[in-house]
Amino acid sequence: MDFDETIQEKTKRINRGNSFYPTKSSSRIADGDSSDQLRPVFKSRETINNEKLWSIMGSYLKNDVETIQQNIVNHIEYTLARTRFNFDNNGCYNATAHAIRDRLIESWNDTQQHWTNQDPKRIYYMSLEFLLGRHMQNALTNLRIEGAFKQALQDLGFKLEEIYEEEHDPALGNGGLGRLAACFLDSMATLDLPAWGYGIRYNYGIFAQKIVNGYQMEVPDYWLTYGNPWEIERVDVNYPVRFYGRTRKVTENGKEKTVWEGGEVVLAQAYDNPIPGYNTFTTINLRLWRSVPVQEFDFSLFNQADYFKAIEARQRAEYISSVLYPNDSTYSGKELRLKQQYFFVCATLQDIIRRFKKRRRTWKDFPEKVCVQLNDTHPGLAIVELLRILMDLEGLDREAAWTIVSKTFAYTNHTVLPEALEKWGVDLIGALLPRHLEIIYEINHFWLQKIEQKFPGDVSKLGPMSLIEEEHGKRVRIANLCVVGTFAVNGVAALHTELLKTTIFKDFHQLFPKKIQNKTNGVTPRRWILCCNPGLAELYTRVLGGVGWVNELDLIRQIEKKADNAEFQRVWAEIKLQNKRRLVKWVKSHCGITIDENSLFDIMVKRMHEYKRQLMNALYAIYRYFQIKNATPEERLNFVPRTIFIGGKAAPGYTTAKRVIKLINAIGEVVNNDKEVNQYLKVVFLPNYNVSNAEVIIPAAELSQHISTAGMEASGTSNMKFAMNGCLIIGTMDGANVEIAEEAGKENLFIFGALVDEVNGLRQKMTQKDPVEYAGPILNQIFRSIEDNVFGARQELVALIDTIRNRNDYYLVCHDFVDYLRAQEEVDRCYANPSEWNRRSILTAVRMAKFSSDRTIQEYAYDIWNIAACPTPQPALKKEDVFKE
Repeated sequence: MDFDETIQEKTKRINRGNSFYPTKSSSRIADGDSSDQLRPVFKSRETINNEKLWSIMGSYLKNDVETIQQNIVNHIEYTLARTRFNFDNNGCYNATAHAIRDRLIESWNDTQQHWTNQDPKRIYYMSLEFLLGRHMQNALTNLRIEGAFKQALQDLGFKLEEIYEEEHDPALGNGGLGRLAACFLDSMATLDLPAWGYGIRYNYGIFAQKIVNGYQMEVPDYWLTYGNPWEIERVDVNYPVRFYGRTRKVTENGKEKTVWEGGEVVLAQAYDNPIPGYNTFTTINLRLWRSVPVQEFDFSLFNQADYFKAIEARQRAEYISSVLYPNDSTYSGKELRLKQQYFFVCATLQDIIRRFKKRRRTWKDFPEKVCVQLNDTHPGLAIVELLRILMDLEGLDREAAWTIVSKTFAYTNHTVLPEALEKWGVDLIGALLPRHLEIIYEINHFWLQKIEQKFPGDVSKLGPMSLIEEEHGKRVRIANLCVVGTFAVNGVAALHTELLKTTIFKDFHQLFPKKIQNKTNGVTPRRWILCCNPGLAELYTRVLGGVGWVNELDLIRQIEKKADNAEFQRVWAEIKLQNKRRLVKWVKSHCGITIDENSLFDIMVKRMHEYKRQLMNALYAIYRYFQIKNATPEERLNFVPRTIFIGGKAAPGYTTAKRVIKLINAIGEVVNNDKEVNQYLKVVFLPNYNVSNAEVIIPAAELSQHISTAGMEASGTSNMKFAMNGCLIIGTMDGANVEIAEEAGKENLFIFGALVDEVNGLRQKMTQKDPVEYAGPILNQIFRSIEDNVFGARQELVALIDTIRNRNDYYLVCHDFVDYLRAQEEVDRCYANPSEWNRRSILTAVRMAKFSSDRTIQEYAYDIWNIAACPTPQPALKKEDVFKE
């Protein structure tokens, strides 16, 4: 079935079924426009007594150069308290950010008021991670005022591109999970969906990565050092969150209920972050929670000179939102992580319920007005928390409460690895959240009864489907809770979803055959083409005659017919070269390495993990090094010059992953300093990989490696970003690679390796083979070079290769290596033919419409959330045309 036709049919059905799902009508006025834009009116004029206030706030800020300059200099003096004699790049960044934020707040306020009046069903997206990237360029692009601000700053003596570099990436995520959530927010806003995002305002990100003597060093990433001009602190929005304590039964009005009391209470304080849609006046909200104490400090203890004890409660409260993913190798670390998750869901649900109660309605209406999407298992306790609120605080019986809960939540799974599914010790939950443990046991009791009724006499299903794992100490399976307590479960790629149905959730799928569905991930073309690759964006706009492709990415497929055109290929290649030159400068600045811009840029950037197989890439670098080294000078001329870039962070306690980083840097040290080889090959480790760095790295890539063991990558989104930017993929048939191959044409990718249904059998055979024979002569030679200390750090690097060569090659690095070499040879042959390479690059890029997060969110909205667009009304140019509600 044609993909675009499917989405169009879905949109038509939504339009027919929802009167408040109009076509896109809320669009921005052209960049730099100086006309008055009269704001919508959400109350009749008679109810507004202050005529002056009405007049002053009745128009949006103008976006002409002179008005923008006045806004910026006002913020310099009145917000930052700086003078015109003390105006540097950082001050300019902060003043400009506030000027942009002023415009965001206007549309944000109107969006929220419009939704309050219209009262549509809303989607609340809960995620512990939001890797937003820098705000400024994204906001200017989506508001369509980048050109006006660029000119305004230029007249003031500043370059907008330099001002962008003053912004620190918000450290609110770790990897693909957080970047996906950020893309989803952008698409929800662009599609005018009534949506809110919820997360935690971490003081520190996971860490900033430094490379010292080839080793990863972790340093704190305090991204709030100079404040965050994009957020709005909501001192008036805070909610109590309780930990520990005890429960007791009481009787009220003849009904028994449970009271949770005592323990420790902290406050969740809200910080709002406006998220603008592209070319619309809809601006949604990302609300982040910061943990603060109920009482600043104990004054009586302070007066007794017990100063440390006086602030102890404050410190305990602030720890909760201090660090993303605290180390959970100890009991206290596990407790802090669980605290973090409950703090998040407790505050979020109180906020959602407060909004729901603004209008008179019954609790039966709750699922008709509220849908909560759980991004992975981290917010899974929200299921239990809402059940507690409904039963203990609102007085509903368990059956009625469960009906509401199970119609409210949907769950996105991001892994098929059983060991990666969250499980919390019963003792830990019982101590920290005693009432929630009671409720979990209640849920499990009636759930197991349901299983027994469905499968009478089949006790084998009870253990795997129970919420409680009995082996190795009792633990609560949060993933099982998320399946049981939600109305929909989705995977994030077609292959991943099928694996959910046939492996970890096989029994659940048998019981609920329609519950698990697929929603292939996507990424926003605003950040990942329009912002990060302006040359490509300008080409699309020029060829297509406008910017409509930014909202409807399928339009770029029209360019497919130009793939064989020599002149178009020349322009395409020039854009890629300019992007490569930008990365060359970045590498020189950050790594001190000089790169040949005409070499093949072979890039692999992602979280360091054994299943992602960065080790295989490193072993290939060694193989290629010796191939060149052992060749004659004449033979070396036949090698395609290549630069291998690898980047990514390893978890602080993940020894094997950190050794891979050491190996990559050790290879680079040898290769890059070998004068016989370094004009044909260089190896570069890209430090501290984050969103802003990715915006430089991805557009420059010509080949990107997505080589995970088949069946282990849920989806991946970096593969989509690379492909959108005309980068060819070498990879396995895993995750979203499968669907990228379907869209781009498998012949345009370099595919290798075992398939999913072969993996288990190959692992079994691997354990029975002689290790030397299994590795094969090429890998054994590479292993010997490491043992011979060619790359230094012998003890550590031998320990690293020992993880794959002693009948323990779980991730099939050795098995897939020979086929990997075949694919790499195909890469070299293709790159030696520029016309063929450019043709494949063009076809790959223009066939990537499926992987826009707009498509993904449209599918969520229709298939799961059952919500419709509610666009913010456009401003008027005349008083008689003002929208009134």
